[in-house]
Amino acid sequence: MPTLQATPVRHAPAPRDPENLKGMVLMALGFFSFAACDVQAKYLTEFFHAAQVVWFRQFGLFLGVALLIALKGPGLLRSHLPGLQVARGVCAVCSAVLFVIAVSYVPLADAVAVSFVAPFIVTLMGALFLRESVGLHRWGAVAVGFVGMLIVVRPGMGVLHPAILFVVGAASFFALRQVLSRSLSGADPVMTTVAYTSITSTTLLTLALPFVWTAPPDAFVWLIVAGMALTAALGEVLVIRALDIAQAVVVAPMHYSLIIWGTFYGFVVFGDLPDSWTLVGCAVIVASGLYTIHRERLRARAEVAERNATLAAATPAAEVP
Repeated sequence: MPTLQATPVRHAPAPRDPENLKGMVLMALGFFSFAACDVQAKYLTEFFHAAQVVWFRQFGLFLGVALLIALKGPGLLRSHLPGLQVARGVCAVCSAVLFVIAVSYVPLADAVAVSFVAPFIVTLMGALFLRESVGLHRWGAVAVGFVGMLIVVRPGMGVLHPAILFVVGAASFFALRQVLSRSLSGADPVMTTVAYTSITSTTLLTLALPFVWTAPPDAFVWLIVAGMALTAALGEVLVIRALDIAQAVVVAPMHYSLIIWGTFYGFVVFGDLPDSWTLVGCAVIVASGLYTIHRERLRARAEVAERNATLAAATPAAEVP
């Protein structure tokens, strides 16, 4: 009697598993860079129009991209989703210009506080448009981080300046940019996304530059301009990479680390020591982040165990005589 043997079934390649823990670290580092950029941008609004400040910020990234294209060729601009790439660049312009306009009128801490509506928008968009799983634990991490932020800034003390509406708009465009980054992950390389963002944003801002241009007054201001461009470029690359390897709803709570970095920069640059409420609020934010990391570890272990069990069940049995 001929033997019976299970015939292996060919499946399509499995989608890449998200590296959520690594993505959270990269996102936190990205916001560390963005916080440094924001401090410098606020200083520069004393000398330049908001559109020119953002042009300086994006032009540094543009120069880096131009160098890469010169070295590697125009293939860097080959995209499977060019429309989404251009849309992401437009979001980057709108978000940055609105935020810089806002910080020229209100304290940076207040602007950062209001910008924390972005994780809620990212989580909502991730669930609605990207079909990412958002359970109670992830919503809880976002909510707890938001409570920590409220403890730090203690809203009601002059936050409701009309310019705060610009921060709400900036946060909305920033959230949309993050969701677009996630949609582009796997379709285009990270540097292709960086290239499109820099080219789109620099082109749009250059159109407005002749109407707002002011020459930098001295070498120190030029140094601040260079520092802002460098930290903006670094933050952009880190955030794009984080969204390329991790789920948007997972890394969204890392947005709250901005208040921690803001406190750090306030101490280093201005000598401002945080008060007790700030320390309590930062502790809540850190606890929220650590809880998220813990939950992701448990989730990863459960997924590995489930995958191993599935593979064991699918393993062909011995030949049947």
